[in-house]
Amino acid sequence: MLNQIIDIAINAGNAILEIYQQDIAVEIKSDNSPLTLADKKSNEIIVNGLKNLTPEIPIISEENKLIDYAERKNWNQYWLVDPLDGTKEFIKKNGEFTVNIALVENGTPIAGVVHVPAKKCTYYAQKNQGSFKIENGNTTPIHLRKLAEDGILKIVGSRSHQTPELLEYVEQQKSKFKEVDFVAAGSSLKFCLIAEGIADVYPRLGPTMEWDTCAGHIVATEAGAEVLRADTLQPLTYNKENLLNPYFIVKNPEL
Repeated sequence: MLNQIIDIAINAGNAILEIYQQDIAVEIKSDNSPLTLADKKSNEIIVNGLKNLTPEIPIISEENKLIDYAERKNWNQYWLVDPLDGTKEFIKKNGEFTVNIALVENGTPIAGVVHVPAKKCTYYAQKNQGSFKIENGNTTPIHLRKLAEDGILKIVGSRSHQTPELLEYVEQQKSKFKEVDFVAAGSSLKFCLIAEGIADVYPRLGPTMEWDTCAGHIVATEAGAEVLRADTLQPLTYNKENLLNPYFIVKNPEL
């Protein structure tokens, strides 16, 4: 089934790219976040594709009407979708936006696809099966790098949502490592940069929603990373009553 999910994500990504080449009209949603035609087109393709593939599995998407917790708390499995993660990056036309599709079982992601339309690459993972990257028609396994093997700690953080807490975290690490590099990136790409060994840690000390993180979460953990709540250092979980994530950290277990 994962191959079909990858195809759905790529189809959605192609629809996004058609709009990416044009002048982009932007609406502002009630939470002050931007919305474009690309968000809507991608959502339509993904939701229709998932309903055809698995009509019995419910869907939560950023662009759908949210389902009451009284109903969804009893779900064993569901799809969690962000049809265009990194809308701000899409509007800036810097290429750092993704299509995220994850399958959640009992609060934990068990499969996920992160497609990067502008870079024509796709990351995917399935529980206990490892993480992979598809690029130029080639599929290769990806995994963490050895922690700071060059003495440099590489921290990846948000390009559009930096917070004082994040900057403080970067400063704290400078006392522990020979050198600290900060890499800015948009969307769920940050999880993927950890997964393929380009960065060591992603501290998200700012707000995110469950659909922002779930697909990237399993790509990172299947590559060997930990995805933990910043307050309790317990694993980040899904299908909470409030779909707002707590602050979290994605890291090499050696850190």
